[in-house]
Amino acid sequence: MNDNRYALKNAFIYTMLVAVLLLIPTYLYVTYMKYVTEIQYEFKLKRQSHLIIRAMEEFDSKEKQKFDYPRFRSFESGLYDTHFKPIFTLIKAPLDEQKLGYHIQNGYAYEVIALPEGRYFDAAYLVVAGQISYTRIYQDVVIILLGAAAIFFVLSLYFLDRFALPFQRLNKRLDQFIKDSMHEINTPLSIINVNIDLYHRANPSNKYLQRIKAATKTLSTLYNDMDYLIKNERLSFEYEKIDLSRYVQERCDYFHEVAALKNITIESKIEEGIDILFNSTQLQRIIDNNLSNAIKYSNEEGKIEVILERLEGRCTLYFRDNGVGIEDVNRIFERYYRENQDKGGFGIGLNIVKSIIDKAGIELHIDSIYGKGSTFSYTFYPPIYINS
Repeated sequence: MNDNRYALKNAFIYTMLVAVLLLIPTYLYVTYMKYVTEIQYEFKLKRQSHLIIRAMEEFDSKEKQKFDYPRFRSFESGLYDTHFKPIFTLIKAPLDEQKLGYHIQNGYAYEVIALPEGRYFDAAYLVVAGQISYTRIYQDVVIILLGAAAIFFVLSLYFLDRFALPFQRLNKRLDQFIKDSMHEINTPLSIINVNIDLYHRANPSNKYLQRIKAATKTLSTLYNDMDYLIKNERLSFEYEKIDLSRYVQERCDYFHEVAALKNITIESKIEEGIDILFNSTQLQRIIDNNLSNAIKYSNEEGKIEVILERLEGRCTLYFRDNGVGIEDVNRIFERYYRENQDKGGFGIGLNIVKSIIDKAGIELHIDSIYGKGSTFSYTFYPPIYINS
């Protein structure tokens, strides 16, 4: 898996977990701040009511002047009789709760004050109201949570990167080891293959020669995997028309001697005339790794089935064995991962296959029963499949 994508994914997960853990303290904080806001607003309403009462007290009805009722930008008020019918009011919303004191109704806060009987324009109650808002609280909470999440996300990325350094160094060493091994393997492998072909032409075939050829083919598969791993990021893989039916059969024939070492039979059921638009190098990596793994993890005298068939608008290539099966399907595509350390290999084959099919849009389905065998099916859709 890409290191940066891994770090981002896990940092996001950790941040979400922290956000969930912060929900309870956040709820308590919001509840407390709303309570504080309501108390503060009650004091504001009381202060406005005192201003109105003071204005009414300073008014002298004997002077036969008109009373200028106080008005405020953010508050509404009114005078009501004993039945809570308005004598004069600036409050637009009806009062559902006709009781003394402070209460909140439909987003409005009300302060209802009893007035001395007959003293202020025959009013029994003074009501001061205002729209109470918790927007600032929610804004502050959002800013705090986003800030905390951003800080935690950055810290998670930093520490995940620090923790990953030893593994990154190890992977670099493994990659360098593979590159160095390539240079050491290339020359002797070429010499062996050439001399086997020369010997085979001059002498009759025998079981010892077959074993040598099978071993070199296995070694060639590992070599090709390592070569692809090193070069795939630097090379451009051009697509070409390939007779998939013929190509699959050729690779089955190629691995016949490798399978014969374990008395394994490769049975091919290949429908003729299936063409695809693909890269031959990448196609060889897919087929060779599946055949190599099927042989490696099959039991002695077992059977491997390779099936290629047309379906409606697509074609599917199956590799079926009755071997040991897969214990953890989710991990087999990890680079350097091997379920069975005794089987050899570098653990890079299926990682290469996965990278190829993901980029090409080839659908993979794995059906495996641990201890009984596995089936890998690769489905090619247009535009790769060109016989539709």
